[in-house]
Amino acid sequence: MIDPALYSLNKSEIWWVIKRRSLPTAFKLYTGSAWTTLSRSFAEYCILGYENLPRTLLLYYTNFVSSPEGYFQTVVCNSEEYKNTTVNHDLHYISWDNPPKQHPRSLGPKDYRRMILSGRPFARKFKEKNLVLDWIDKELLKRHNGGFNYGGWCSDSESSGKSQRACSGLKSENYGVLRPGPGLRRLKSLLKKTLSAKFNKRQCR
Repeated sequence: MIDPALYSLNKSEIWWVIKRRSLPTAFKLYTGSAWTTLSRSFAEYCILGYENLPRTLLLYYTNFVSSPEGYFQTVVCNSEEYKNTTVNHDLHYISWDNPPKQHPRSLGPKDYRRMILSGRPFARKFKEKNLVLDWIDKELLKRHNGGFNYGGWCSDSESSGKSQRACSGLKSENYGVLRPGPGLRRLKSLLKKTLSAKFNKRQCR
């Protein structure tokens, strides 16, 4: 596969070659979500490449359609230092067609309850002006008139006997602040599951 966007200013289709590469024997390939969170030490390991694995895999994944869905996963799971540090969950609620297509389907009102009960703090994808986005703003985030939410840190605090406003001028008292609620309990349950010993046994498999 050759992507002309690497060397041309003009947009054009990807070139596909017929011959396929054989699977590598020096490392095992892994795939996963392109939505990842990397620790600082692992990011430095990928940049410095002091044992040459990150650089070798960078060259291998050059001609992949979506290398972010395989590069970091393959590096971390082939590294003796980092393979036991993975959490195989991207915290997104995503709904796929059956059979799956290249992209997930757009979420709608029928997905709202399942999305909430999943406990996942992120979701995709949504079409512009989707009714579900309005529901999230109104019912979950308690947003007012297109504004943003005031976190608990925007409330008044007492310090040295004087009342201090952490977010001066935001008038949070007119709208209230976002407090931990049922959503936090659902997220806590999900995170406990992803960090459990039973769940970790399924990493890098």
